[in-house]
Order: sequence, then structure tokens, then C-alpha cells
Amino acid sequence: MANYDILGNIAIVKFPKEAKKNEKLEKARELLENKSIKTVLEKTNKVSGRLRTIKTKYLAGEKTKIASYKENGCLFKFNVETCYFSPRLANERLEVAKMIMKSDNVLVMFAGVAPFSIVIAKTAKPKKIVSVELGKECCKYAEENIIRNKVENIIRVLQGDVKRIIPKLEKERFNFIVMPRPNLKDSFLKQALGVSKKGTRIVYYGFSSEDEKDKMAAGLLKEAKKIKRKIKINRVLEAGDIAPYEHRYRIELVVNN
Repeated sequence: MANYDILGNIAIVKFPKEAKKNEKLEKARELLENKSIKTVLEKTNKVSGRLRTIKTKYLAGEKTKIASYKENGCLFKFNVETCYFSPRLANERLEVAKMIMKSDNVLVMFAGVAPFSIVIAKTAKPKKIVSVELGKECCKYAEENIIRNKVENIIRVLQGDVKRIIPKLEKERFNFIVMPRPNLKDSFLKQALGVSKKGTRIVYYGFSSEDEKDKMAAGLLKEAKKIKRKIKINRVLEAGDIAPYEHRYRIELVVNN
């Protein structure tokens, strides 16, 4: 059975290995019956690397890899191969935005083309948002999307590795930090705590099986203790599946010192 994501004008389909070419084309034609879909691409590999990129193969419709996508009243444009974007996180982005107050200074790490940053800016209208992203092309689209959504007075984009960029922000100190991090071994919690103060709220995204989620949360407490910081975990919520028996979790933290 084929799975697919719709990113505005583009549908990206993941077929089982045994799918034949005529089956793929039939599915593509079926998807194009939805008038909003103009292009159908086949996903040919898993999300990989720190930039979380994919490879696709053209199946039907207009030949483009540039998506025009709308969610939560916000407009986004990006290249589906070079910029990671999950439409399945649309509700997550809105839920996180609703946690934020107008008085907050917000940091978004691993910000991509700025979906979290823009949804937060449009929904919560905080004082400022710093949006940090490693990928140069993602940052280019982020800048365009910020202008497109008329929130350039709130969001500042910084391109680079969070381990290099975050230490330069230590004087700023943030009230709220969002960490939609890649599925990597490093938690990057040390960097987030480096720009936190007492009372800072952190939304951390981690990946594990259901059996291991408590161990993952306990690991964050232990990591904070190593650098002489205290954090409290308020909630651990499932935020989607990434593979059979492996889930994305939203861990809501507060910094206590």
C-alpha cells in the first residue's frame, strides 16, 4: 500500500518495493484528480543526514520540486528535495504556538524553512523569534517565507550549526525554546540551556520506542545535571510515528535554575 504526503501542489508517494511501474502511474493519475495537486513525485530514499533531505523521482503532472504549501493561515515555499518539511507536524506547530506569550523571546533551533517560527509569529505575536538553521537553501526559503507572511519585524534568521551559533546568543537569553531536532544521537540540550534562564520553557522533540520514552526523558535530566542545571519535565506526549514501533515525542521542560 502506498503512503503519501501532500505539500500543497506536490504529492510525494512512498511505494512498497514490489510496486510495479504501471501501479505507480495509476496512483499518480488518481492523485492528480485532486485539482490542488499539480505534481506527483515518488520518494526514492529515506530522510537522511543532518539536513534531513530526500530524493524523488518524477511520476506525473507538472515537472517541479518547488512546493507552495499553506497551513495554519501561513504560506510556505520550498524545494521538497533540499529542505525538510513535514506537513504531519502542522498541528504540533499550532499547539506549540499557543503555549507562547506576547512577552516571550523565542528561539527555534533546527528551524528549516521557518514553519515553527512563522506559525508562532502569526499566532502568538511574541516580542522576537530567532530562527537557527544549518542548511543555506533552507535559510533562503525561510527569508522568503518570512516576507511572504509579513512577519519580518519579529523573526531573525541565522544560518549555521547550532553548536557554533547558539554560544553567540548567550547574552540574549530566551523565555521559550523550540527544538524540532533531527533524529540524531546528540540531544543539543547543552546548547539550549546555554541561552536559558530560570523559568525558560523548552519544547524538545525526541525519538524512541514507547518502551524507551521514559529512559529518554531521564537521560535529559541526567544531562542537565552534568552541567549543573536543573530542569523539570512537565509532559511527554506522542507527536507522530516515524517508523514501525518508533515515535516522535514532544517533551515539555522548564528550567529551574
